[in-house]
Amino acid sequence: MHLNPYGEYAVLLAASLANDWPVDRAGIEERTIEMGMTMRFAAASDDHVDTRRVIDEWLRVVDATDPDERALLLNAQMAAVAAYPRLTDHDGEGWHLHYRDNYETLPRVLAAVISVGTSLHLVTRGMNRLGRCGAEPCANVVVDVTRNGRQRYCSVRCANRAAVRRHRARG
Repeated sequence: MHLNPYGEYAVLLAASLANDWPVDRAGIEERTIEMGMTMRFAAASDDHVDTRRVIDEWLRVVDATDPDERALLLNAQMAAVAAYPRLTDHDGEGWHLHYRDNYETLPRVLAAVISVGTSLHLVTRGMNRLGRCGAEPCANVVVDVTRNGRQRYCSVRCANRAAVRRHRARG
């Protein structure tokens, strides 16, 4: 049973875009498909720039370490794209909830999906389950989806690099 379609995949999509920004609009849409979105969008000339703004605004949430500040930022982001939740069965994929209006632009849909998804991720897993990689100088976003809630690195490579640094610092 899939109760939270806007949680994990949406926040992982946002992190993927933040960590590896596509060079053009087609790359953004390709990434949305890779990460599980099925909706297609009419192209607009400012989609690439406007989606970058959505991700930059979301990165403020990532960088906020205080739960109250995170909640304040996410509430503002959700209010900016507010729409009543609605049941939909588009493309015959089964009934599910959308937290956005139909027929929106790519950046606006991503703003809604990412803000709601991040909110659901944080309230179901913990307000500390989002941050930056702990291996300097890496600044990639880390979405902690681990069972124990202790993920600090964006990749095995960064985790190994940090372990080597700790080891060398002791010796």
